[in-house]
Amino acid sequence: MSIEIRDFRADDFEALWRLDQECFPPGVSYSKQELKAYIRSRGSFTLVAVDPEKNETRGFIVAHAGSTGHIITIDVSSRSRRERVGSKLLAAAENRLRTAGSQTVGLETAVDNLSALSFYKKHGYSVVRTWPRYYSNGVDALVLKKKLQVDREPGSGEGADQS
Repeated sequence: MSIEIRDFRADDFEALWRLDQECFPPGVSYSKQELKAYIRSRGSFTLVAVDPEKNETRGFIVAHAGSTGHIITIDVSSRSRRERVGSKLLAAAENRLRTAGSQTVGLETAVDNLSALSFYKKHGYSVVRTWPRYYSNGVDALVLKKKLQVDREPGSGEGADQS
């Protein structure tokens, strides 16, 4: 399966909202109004993973840039898990955040979402604190952070020829 990562288009919204409802339980999943607000928020961007052969949405990520970037949500369809769709979305978002000047990135995940916790740890995120009753259903969140490495141009570091 080939996956294409592209920017969000307005006609993607319904598919993304349905996918969010599939991925998260009530109290964690977003209402249409909440998801629209995050997608439209100043400084945020949304990337969509599509199977171009089937014209099918396989996942999406919403992130917000700043000195500390923030992953608002990452959603992958159940039939696309274990196919690296989430990893591709996360890498693309981290690259966009890095380009926008973010030095670190943070996110929250429910304390009982063990698959998400394992996914983020595999990608270099560390738990920095617990946020009690973060979700509207009363579940606590784990706050995770990752330092974004700055890609340096060859010869730009110490000892580079300054002539």
